[in-house]
Amino acid sequence: MDFLLDVSLVDGPFLWLSIAGGVAGAAYLLWRPRRSWPLVVAACLAGAIGVVALLHWILVDLMAVFSENLPFETLAWSVPAVSAALLCAARFPRTTWKSRAGSLAAMLGVVLLSVVQVNVYFGLNNTVADLLGTAVARIQPLEASLQRAPDAKPGPAPSLWIAPESMPRGGILRKAEIPGTTSGFTAREAYIYLPPAYQTAARPSLPVLVLFSGQPGGPADWLTGGQLRAQLDRFAEDHGGIAPVTVVVDPNGSGNANTMCMDSRIAQADTYLSQDVPAWIASTLDVSNDHRLWAVGGFSFGGTCAVQMGTSHPELFPSVVGFSAEREPSLAKDRNKTIADSFDGDVAAFESRTPLFLMQQRSFAGSGLYLAAGATDPEFTDYMHVLADAAKEAGFTTQTQSVQHAGHSWDAVVRGMPDALDFLSSRWGLPQ
Repeated sequence: MDFLLDVSLVDGPFLWLSIAGGVAGAAYLLWRPRRSWPLVVAACLAGAIGVVALLHWILVDLMAVFSENLPFETLAWSVPAVSAALLCAARFPRTTWKSRAGSLAAMLGVVLLSVVQVNVYFGLNNTVADLLGTAVARIQPLEASLQRAPDAKPGPAPSLWIAPESMPRGGILRKAEIPGTTSGFTAREAYIYLPPAYQTAARPSLPVLVLFSGQPGGPADWLTGGQLRAQLDRFAEDHGGIAPVTVVVDPNGSGNANTMCMDSRIAQADTYLSQDVPAWIASTLDVSNDHRLWAVGGFSFGGTCAVQMGTSHPELFPSVVGFSAEREPSLAKDRNKTIADSFDGDVAAFESRTPLFLMQQRSFAGSGLYLAAGATDPEFTDYMHVLADAAKEAGFTTQTQSVQHAGHSWDAVVRGMPDALDFLSSRWGLPQ
């Protein structure tokens, strides 16, 4: 059965079968020997566009489930699915059970195609195992042998370390609970990547990378959509087994929550990320205690959170990697709602914690900021340039990347991550 878990959902036979099923289903639903049927088709298409637009307005503007507009590609692929449902319903009256079964099968074919294409766009679930969560579920808790000994002395710098012949070829993944000792925050499990060098008897003093995912979402998204293990294994292979010890942390507490990575009436998220998480890493993992070798990063909401950490706590995270980051944290498209729900309408309290404000107030000489966004994601590309311009003025060493043929998706992260890791490597002085 394991071979089924490895079936790709974004290319290969499954993708082509979904395309064939969707095209065949659409052809069946569109054809009917009635003169008035083209008018019915046009009405269903118009109705589908209206339904998708209404649902988008409800989710984004009314209920604030998403703080930004959904990508156009996802909305466009939703229209065929809704159209198919409407056409199926229109065909039901005065037809035989065989015809109704055919209409249902055709509708399901079109819906499957739409769902597959939306998943291809976001790039979150690449295999059946990703979709079912089986691969992540098999990750073992962090065992004592991989934790820092109480009396452990710092290892040699990566540039001075010599890899033993017995060093494993790849990194490993573990999971752990990071308690909110100071903040009182309750987070989901964190995932930890330990590079080959970490698994040796005499570990070097390795850098640290703390990552956050998008919202809605969770830490596991970095393992599936972000292909984190493969990304870091390639980096380690190019650097003699050395890669950052990477901890994917949960700043929200649940899949649909949004703390904005701030200390507010919602949660003490900033305290958790700036005090509880670094303290746990330093006491539990064998890593460098020199915070010049620490970095923070993320995608979408997580990218925004990373920029916040880098501007609020540059002494902890002097290097920042932000993929598709917003210009400021938000709960809703309506900025007034964001401020009302988080700071009881206190605009000054909210703005004083935003990256653009902080970059106007102090110098960040010595800090580095890498920003990337998909080239077909104009809203977040604009945010990237706004943040980059402010960062340069504030003294950040800044690098930007527009990822070609990528939108607001994990594809932008996967294709941008090698450059981001090279940016961090140059700042950390890792051996090539």
